[in-house]
Amino acid sequence: MTDSKIPERIGRINELANNLWWSWHEEARQLFRALDYPLWRASSHNPVKELREVSPDTLQTAANDPAFLSLYDSVMSAFDTDMSARNAWFTTNHSNLLNGPVAYFSMEFAIHNSLPVYAGGLGILAGDICKEASDLGLPLVAVGFMYPQGYFHQHISLDGWQQESCQELNFEEVPINRVFSPKGETAVTKVELGDVVLAIGVWQVRVGRTNIYLLDTYLEENPVKYRELSARLYIADQELRMQQEIVLGIGGVRVLRTLGISPTVWHANEGHTAFMMLERIREEVTKGTSFAEAMSRVHARTVFTTHTPVLAGHDIFPAQLVEKYFSGYWESLGIDRETFFSFGQQDGSATRAFNMTALALRMADQRCGVSRLHEKVTRRMWHGLWPDVSEDQVPISHVTNGIHVSSWIAPELYNLFEEHLGEDWVKEHDDNRLWERLLNIPDHELWAVRQRLKRKLVGAIRERMRSRWVEDDVPWGQMLAMGALLDPEALTIGFARRFTEYKRPTLIFREIERFKRIINNQWHPVQIIFAGKSHPADFPSKDLLHQVYALATDREFQGRIVFVEDYDMHMARYLVHGVDLWLNTPRRLQEACGTSGMKASLNGVLHMSIPDGWWDEGYNGTNGWALNSDFGESKRGEEDELDAEALYRLLEEEVVPLYYTRDRSGVPYGWIRLVKEGIRSIVPIFCMRRMLKEYTERMYKTAAK
Repeated sequence: MTDSKIPERIGRINELANNLWWSWHEEARQLFRALDYPLWRASSHNPVKELREVSPDTLQTAANDPAFLSLYDSVMSAFDTDMSARNAWFTTNHSNLLNGPVAYFSMEFAIHNSLPVYAGGLGILAGDICKEASDLGLPLVAVGFMYPQGYFHQHISLDGWQQESCQELNFEEVPINRVFSPKGETAVTKVELGDVVLAIGVWQVRVGRTNIYLLDTYLEENPVKYRELSARLYIADQELRMQQEIVLGIGGVRVLRTLGISPTVWHANEGHTAFMMLERIREEVTKGTSFAEAMSRVHARTVFTTHTPVLAGHDIFPAQLVEKYFSGYWESLGIDRETFFSFGQQDGSATRAFNMTALALRMADQRCGVSRLHEKVTRRMWHGLWPDVSEDQVPISHVTNGIHVSSWIAPELYNLFEEHLGEDWVKEHDDNRLWERLLNIPDHELWAVRQRLKRKLVGAIRERMRSRWVEDDVPWGQMLAMGALLDPEALTIGFARRFTEYKRPTLIFREIERFKRIINNQWHPVQIIFAGKSHPADFPSKDLLHQVYALATDREFQGRIVFVEDYDMHMARYLVHGVDLWLNTPRRLQEACGTSGMKASLNGVLHMSIPDGWWDEGYNGTNGWALNSDFGESKRGEEDELDAEALYRLLEEEVVPLYYTRDRSGVPYGWIRLVKEGIRSIVPIFCMRRMLKEYTERMYKTAAK
């Protein structure tokens, strides 16, 4: 729908649709819902697509409807206020801190399911950072990749195996805009890949006040074999992966320069982006600065966050690939081959493999993990880079991750908080004092909202199941696995995350008969909902998914095990809003942080987890459950056995009895007491607002000096 077809009275609705600000403001979503509700649902809550397909008559009717116009005016007023940044936190407290924006580089960004260019947690965290930067008024510009094929879609076959498919993005139906060079060209800059010069195009995504620039290689001037380089994320092929990271790091810097953007601070999110640091050194050397001085300048203004607590998860490229793509580049830095390779060495060993995280750690002055426990793990892992200091003196700190509250709060709960905590609660949600008012919420009101959210979850799952049945005529066994017998009254456990071995999705099935007795209890039934994707090349994880799906189709479990296909941000919201208990069972020290449990806790879902990642610092004894919190290293070989036993015991002796112990009105008062404590103790600490303020006042402030 072009602007010319939109009535003048509501003429800015297209501007609103093309700024993802609407995605975390409920009143803005209500506006598009009110315009044409069937189209809003059919478009998967994508206002750009809705406006393309809505009829002129519907638009004209809306422009003459006093109720719609009142809502439109209210939304646009709030939008304009937010976009001005005059009274935002950063403007009020740190207006003189930065001469230019923070440049935030990440391999993926997840803002909303209408722009599916993300795989999972790393992208969702990056997206939450962009939203919170807008809310706080922090000047931040983000750089990533435009993936027209996104991450894969998942279907489970009749025999229970994951099948992957990709779907091409329709650029005209998503909230993005092509950026042109100052000369009006589609190619904004160029990057050398060996003996090939690659043209780089750019797409802009508006996220409130934050701009994300997504790089694109699908341009006519590029050789055909390179056009698909930016098609999909997390390509398994090492050479293609290196090419992507060269384009992102080196090309990303050049794009910002071409657009006239001069960042004060550069923040690299994971090692994928580390070539950005080398390119900035090259710029300085080109101006006549010595390599040592150039590195010092870049080092001072660079922040690096690592998220990966196991060495196998870091990008390590073989020497021959580095030689192929950087043999001429190190000369432009003014250094020799040995010096260049030394920056990518994990320690002082003679290996020639090039580790991207080692490069980033050496090139950044501010370095951090993503939780208190992850800081310890990271210091131990990278101690070899600083062999002359003790492990506890390795210069790596931590900033614990958080979630963007406005994006993940259920509207029903938002309204309940507004009624009892105050109309401005969302602006104060990182203030511990605010959450003391939770005691003012009557137990029966909070319980009623929680039950409503569970019914919405069950309805959403059944709607997906219905669609699959209509499209593919799936048999009853698959219908069972998809949630045909979900009970909105039963205690519901959620296990939704990337399927991989270290997360141990099958731990709960270790003693199958015992688990069967727990979930099939006639008077106190339990059901568990699984969701998540296995990486296409991770065959052991695919086997775990197959095991879970096979049990979900087994009649002996009475339909109380469910697997939800094609887990995405849309379904994630239903799950973190609607289940009763969020289960997390990673192997110890292998979860850097994790944020799904934070989202669940925000919505009154109790958390049960191994005390790893954020839960190591979030659990206080009365806000959920920690599995084997006194577990010692000496028991490492018995980890699965002991954790499964602890899980069953907690379910049998504490969780299930507490959930089903009700007062005369049917309210589980003991359960609600824990729910309130979970919200009170978790939200103000594990929110993105606290996290980004901490980055600003600790790291960006230091880097900006």
